[in-house]
Parts: sequence; C-alpha cells; structure tokens
Amino acid sequence: MEFLRIFVTTLCRRWFSVPKPAEELRDVISGAAARDFRRIPERCVYRKGAGAYGYFEVTEDITDLCAARLFGRLGRRTPVVARFSTFMGESGSPDSVRDVRGFAVKFYCDDGVWNLVGHNSPVFFIRDPVLYSSLVQSQSRNSFTHLKDPNMFWDFLTLHPESTHQVMIQYSDRGIPDGFRHMNGYGSNTYKLVNDLGEPLYCKFHWKTEQGVQNLEQRQAVRLAGEDPDYSIRDLYGAILNENFPSWTLNIQVMTFAQAEMVEFNPFDVTKVWPQQNFPLIPVGRMILDRIPGNYSEEIEQLSMDPSEMVPGIEPSPDRMLQCRISNSYSEAAIRRLGSNYDQIPVNCSSYIDPNAFCDPEPCSRSQSLPISSGNVYRYETGLDDNFSQAAQFYRQVLDEGARERLVENIVAHLALTATFIQERAVTNFSQVDADFGRRISEALALHGLVS
Repeated sequence: MEFLRIFVTTLCRRWFSVPKPAEELRDVISGAAARDFRRIPERCVYRKGAGAYGYFEVTEDITDLCAARLFGRLGRRTPVVARFSTFMGESGSPDSVRDVRGFAVKFYCDDGVWNLVGHNSPVFFIRDPVLYSSLVQSQSRNSFTHLKDPNMFWDFLTLHPESTHQVMIQYSDRGIPDGFRHMNGYGSNTYKLVNDLGEPLYCKFHWKTEQGVQNLEQRQAVRLAGEDPDYSIRDLYGAILNENFPSWTLNIQVMTFAQAEMVEFNPFDVTKVWPQQNFPLIPVGRMILDRIPGNYSEEIEQLSMDPSEMVPGIEPSPDRMLQCRISNSYSEAAIRRLGSNYDQIPVNCSSYIDPNAFCDPEPCSRSQSLPISSGNVYRYETGLDDNFSQAAQFYRQVLDEGARERLVENIVAHLALTATFIQERAVTNFSQVDADFGRRISEALALHGLVS
C-alpha cells in the first residue's frame, strides 16, 4: 500500500503539476538562494582581490590632532579588515599585472565604521571626478573587440597630462608589487581631522609596510601570470597561516588651514603629493593582519568599502575626488552589487565584531552620515595647473639611473602598440617632465620604427 501511495502521488505531481509540500518548496528555494548568493555581480573596478582580518593598535598619542575615539589612548586596539586588489583586473586575471593596487581598510570602531579607501600609490590619474568613467573605460576592454586596447589607454592618458605622475609610478619598478604584503598604502585623498576643541587640520594617511617594499621585475611578473596567477592572494594567506602576520604602520601628514592657503600647489589635488620635508610623517599606530576569512563570499566578496562612512573626528575636505566618492558613487555601486541593505550585511556593520578584549562596541549598525562639505565646492578649469613639476622630481630625484632606464623600457613596450599621433603626444608630455626623459622615449620608439 505504501508503494502504491508513493507511485500515485508521483504520477499526480507529474501529470497535474500538483504543488510540492511547503517544506519541500522552502528547501528548494533556500538551496537556489544559496547558489545565487555565492555569485554576486563583480565590482566595477578592483574586482580581483584578497582580504584578511586583524587589528589596529595605537602606538603614538595624536589626541591633540584628532578626537576620533579609535586614536583615544596608547595601546587601544580596533578590529579591522583589509582588502587588497588590482584596479582593472577581472576576477580571474593574474595578480602580477602592471596596475594600480587597491588598499582599503575597514575599522570596526565602537562609535561606527570608518573606511579608509586608497591605493598603493600616493597619487592618482585624475583630479576631476567627471573624468572617472572615461578613465575606467579607457583601461577596460574595447567594446567592439573585447580586447584590451593600448590606443584607448594611452589616448586618454596623453590627453590628460595631470595623469603623468601616476603613469610614471605605474611604469616604474613600483608598478608590480611583490604581493600585497610588500607594498605601501595611501589614503590618496585629503581628509580633515578635528580635535576635542573643534580645531581642524587637513590630513593625508600613509600605510608603510613593515615587511619592506619589494617589487617584481617584468619577466618575473610574466612568468607568474602563467604559473601562479593567484600569487599575491596565496602569498598573503600563506603568511598568515604560518603565523608570519603582515603588518603596516599608519602615519599621517597634517597641514593647517593657513598653510593650505600658502602652499604652491593645490593640497586637495589627488595628482599631487605633500612634500615630506615640509609636512613630515607623524606615526600613529600599527595594523596587524592575523586571520584569513572563514568564508570568502560572506566576509570579503560582500564587503563594502564606502568612504562616506567615517567616525567623529575624521571628516571630508574640499578634495573634489573625495567629494564625489562620498556623495553617491560607492553607495550606488554597493546597492547594485549587494542590494539596498548592503550596510546591514554583517561584515559591513560595526556590530560585526562582538565585544572582546580590544573594545566594547556600543549598539550601532553603521557610522553617522556626514555632510558632504562645510563650504562651497565648485567645478573649475584646471588647464593652468602644474602637471609636471612633481613628476620631474620623481624622475630626477627619486629614481636612480637604472630605474630611469627600466621606466623608459616599460613605457615604450606598451606605447609602441599605439598609433603614431598618440606616441607623439606622449613624447610631448614626457618632454615637459624632463627633456632627457622625452628624448629617451622618442629614441626608444624610433628603434621600433615609430616616432623619431
């Protein structure tokens, strides 16, 4: 009889589409949802990356400069998660490509979440946020061929000479870090610190690797791209599993409002650095990463690094790129990728880290929403800005002769794939950095039978 009942029930379900019992439907839906959420839309940029957890410990007293509670006392520890990535690499791309690296840290503070989002370079390609989409498009795949296009890449960069400084860093030895552990990180944008007395300062953040800066030669990078495309991820996780915990020191540069009025460059221009001889690094603390994620999908892929999430004591400055980043670009990207409740996903909440010996979090699902600006911010023409002086210092004072030769070699290897008029434009820009630099680029291109 039991066999007959099962047989008839099965036939009825097949012939008459009898709905399955509610509990079976729940199992099916739950399984499908689990499969769906294992794969969410990729990030638009910074898609290939790795993340790890640890803590930030205050080693120096900066309470006279900043009222943020995470800097409140010596020895105070704040849980963090750091994510490292390549700027334009797709999810399956090699780690050893010549590209900007993302360097983002989420601090789980007891008064909210602070996301310090930056790069392994102290500058960036552009200062005007309206150009960001065009920059990304120029470094993406050609919509007709679905191939990376050197003409698109160099056409944009040579038309925007403010990118020269970043281009030179990217094609120097620093362009291919030897894994994520051996690179520095920079907040890139200019921020504002406010102390308990309400006194403000402008600030830049610097992460300095305690493993020492190491970079890959071009031939090494090409070999690793074929033999171990996940080299940087494997290196990071292997070090942590072997209890060789990677660490970085956090330093700041500060500038008073009066100094900002007097300096010869725009302190809110992300294509510029603040000279350390005038604005020395001030040590703050150390970040130690000591745990790999237990579930990459939940703990890293669903991680959102929205720079608009700050904590009291840290505020935005008139930096135009920062103003755009905190207005809606990151939050809209997170909504499209993770859903409208992305800020309630556990890994993105300050309450994600339970009370422990480091801190005792107060109930809080996210940090406060800060005003975009305390004054007026305008778009203005930047054609008269100095695009080459700091690039010239990098070429003449930072690089030695061997590094200059490799810089020229790396640029020409890629630039030689472009149209002649783009090469001519590039030579013109590099000649404004230094006449010797432009001459070397031109002569090297001539050896390819190109620009003379």
